[in-house]
Amino acid sequence: MKKTITTLILILIVFNINAQKRKEFFKSPKGVFYISSDLHIHSVFSDGSVWPTIRVDEAIRDSIDLISLTEHLEYQSHISDIPHTNRNRSFQIAGGYVQKKPLAVVHGTEITKPMPPGHFNAIFIKDANKFFDKNKEPLIFIKGIKEANNQRAFVFWNHPMWEANRSDGIAKLDPIHKEVIDKKLLHGIEVVNFDTFSEEAMQIALDNELTMMGTSDVHVLIDWDFNKKEESFHRPITFIMSKNRTIKSIKDALFNGDTFIWYRDLIIGKSNNLKQVIENNFKVVSKGFGFKGRKVEILQVELINKSVAPISLNYIGEYTFHNDYKFIELEPKSSKTIYIKTKKVKETVSLEFEILNYVIAPKTNLKIVKTITID
Repeated sequence: MKKTITTLILILIVFNINAQKRKEFFKSPKGVFYISSDLHIHSVFSDGSVWPTIRVDEAIRDSIDLISLTEHLEYQSHISDIPHTNRNRSFQIAGGYVQKKPLAVVHGTEITKPMPPGHFNAIFIKDANKFFDKNKEPLIFIKGIKEANNQRAFVFWNHPMWEANRSDGIAKLDPIHKEVIDKKLLHGIEVVNFDTFSEEAMQIALDNELTMMGTSDVHVLIDWDFNKKEESFHRPITFIMSKNRTIKSIKDALFNGDTFIWYRDLIIGKSNNLKQVIENNFKVVSKGFGFKGRKVEILQVELINKSVAPISLNYIGEYTFHNDYKFIELEPKSSKTIYIKTKKVKETVSLEFEILNYVIAPKTNLKIVKTITID
């Protein structure tokens, strides 16, 4: 009966995410949906400060498509005040509440061990109660990770840069991490957690083909941690590059590593993923040759940013600009006209940019070439 109820909740959630009137953060190509997600959050059913329904309402207000309440398995701070034995309860409350709301909630939990190995989230689980042995003790780490995989969960390593576990703040692999990676039991890693960004975790993701994740790990009210009056201080969001909005497609995209992260003003992800994002959100349009009504060998070009994040450009091509230097900042949802000195009238012009806030590897920014045809 419990399995039937959980399945019914998931079916209803899929329907609602398809019906959602979404805020468009980034334009996506035809046939791809950028699913906004926060897959590491807490409620009073572990060590958070709010009821699960608050997490739903916060996410809807933030135009988030997908969340998972990942309560700690190993401890519950409020168990004396909210006594219960069902570790699925947080999900059940949120899932029941969200049925007629524009949001998807997937079942998750946090496997919480000392470092090493540290904390790990398992999402798309079926039953959190199975992470306990017959004595009602949490499973040891390897058994817990295997149980998550038996439930076909997506498993990712939480805050590997957390200074409470790594006093130098450097994410690094211990033998136990190498073991779960080699056995294909680990699928992702947090590159961003709350207010930290780890280039070392990013390198671990690239070296080991782990999906890059960014989460809020929120415990209190989201507005207490992320001041909405400052556009750049939003919650970290993982965008899942899905073929459609069904749970199956979203899950497949996560396992395939098809994600990018919006953290403050940074866009973080694999090179191919960020190339798709910039291709669909940064447009260069020719306005023809001329300057102040005179026909000269100066090309007028409009730079357009269609996304909610700024685009920080460093022009690295052969030309020089007439009014600007090589560094150009495009504000969110904005455009700017620049004038390019091409020395002679041309039919096509190729402009090469380094996108300074698009990070594809440690100390490495995305580079693109925009070729425009001049009428």
